[in-house]
Amino acid sequence: MAATPEVALPTLDALHRSTHEIVSVITRPDAPAGRGRSLRASAVSDWAVANKVVLHKPVSTDEIATVVAQCDLVITIGFGLLLPASILTIPKFGFINLHFSLLPRWRGAAPVQRALEAGDTSTGVTVFQLNAGMDTGPIYTSIPFEISPTINTPELLSELSKLGVSAVLDTLSAIESGVAPTPQLNDGASRADKLNSDEAQIDWSQDSVSIINKVRAFYPNPGAWTVFRGSKLKLDSVGFCDEVLQPGLLSTQGKKVLVGTGNGAIELLLVKPSGKNSMAAQAWANGQHLLPDDRFEREDG
Repeated sequence: MAATPEVALPTLDALHRSTHEIVSVITRPDAPAGRGRSLRASAVSDWAVANKVVLHKPVSTDEIATVVAQCDLVITIGFGLLLPASILTIPKFGFINLHFSLLPRWRGAAPVQRALEAGDTSTGVTVFQLNAGMDTGPIYTSIPFEISPTINTPELLSELSKLGVSAVLDTLSAIESGVAPTPQLNDGASRADKLNSDEAQIDWSQDSVSIINKVRAFYPNPGAWTVFRGSKLKLDSVGFCDEVLQPGLLSTQGKKVLVGTGNGAIELLLVKPSGKNSMAAQAWANGQHLLPDDRFEREDG
């Protein structure tokens, strides 16, 4: 298994309980994290230590090649490194990848986030044979999943990580039975590029649905954000409302904090001021003593 994030843990647990042998676990080297930027092991690294499974943290492709030479098959889940074709052919059955979309839609680093941002109503998981392309290999298993209109990125990732267990186990059975994967089509392909902070800024002239989808998609990192009185404010959770306000204009109505959009308004539920923890929007608004003409702005003016 070659993996790094927490979403790999349900599959690791299932494999550990199965008749399959986990020869070893490969994960990325410890990386700086948190405000103190101290080195932190990955979730997969912690799992391997806790379950007494051989663990590797290679720093070069040569090291990876040596490790995978001991395996019949390598399963990758969010490993975070594009491997060269010369390595993919080393194990007897090559590499398979658990991907969190229904390929060929949303090939790339952020399939869950891009699906939510686009307002997709369904997604799923795909297990496919890795090749030299970006998520273009032949497909073994695909399982669809309906997207709730209020679910955010970590919630959807959690659901898909659990759904992925059966997809991986089914694929292992197919490989053992000599079933070949189905070539992946390019029709309907789309790219799920990695998110960046600049695109996470809210454009209040957009419609309410687009803004809500961005907040759902970009939570928690990098986090959708806006500017209030010259300081950055992240939006952790927002909801629909029936009011109509000018784009960016703030209004308190009872216990609700509303902000105008291009076609109406949305309700702020949880916000995160710069350097502070997430808090209820009402508590934030009370602390700011909002004025009648207060509004959110864009950093570029």
